[in-house]
Amino acid sequence: MKLMQKYFLAIIPPDPFFGQVEMLKEELKEQFGIKYAMKSPAHITVKMPFSFDEKREPYLLDQLRAKFSQESPFDLTVSGIGHFGNRVIFLAVHESLPLRALQSDLRVFCRKQLHLVEELSDRNYTPHLTVAFKDLKPGKFEDVLRSLKKLRVGYTWTSSEVCLLKKIEGKWKPLHFFPFGQKMD
Repeated sequence: MKLMQKYFLAIIPPDPFFGQVEMLKEELKEQFGIKYAMKSPAHITVKMPFSFDEKREPYLLDQLRAKFSQESPFDLTVSGIGHFGNRVIFLAVHESLPLRALQSDLRVFCRKQLHLVEELSDRNYTPHLTVAFKDLKPGKFEDVLRSLKKLRVGYTWTSSEVCLLKKIEGKWKPLHFFPFGQKMD
């Protein structure tokens, strides 16, 4: 019998930026009561959540390890604040051709190798780092956005791995990190 679980793939920024984003989410929780973004670590999604048979998790890990061992590190820059409508506020990821290529290749890989359904959000990819969503009420949106726009947020780093996250007890937990350019044994 299949035991379907939820997973997604993301780039998790390094410290100290990771800690700064987590602190920012904590401040939003305290100041505005926004806490849904706390259910996952700070991240840039590269493959939206998908269901996969937990019994086949070793296969998933092997396939992803092989895929990411063929990738090369690339630079990412996050700065500025953006939003989708009046329900999602994020830190903006600067345009990155290597990130676009990784996500595009991953779409094909997931469809062909893992037999996953391609989601609309996979095709309309806008890289970002969410700090407020779902429980961000329209009445609070402008106040939160105004507060965030006062901040000077920015960081550049070399991304050298992708993380597979798994939903465990209602929260997204890092399950495995796949380094780029690491050849299989």
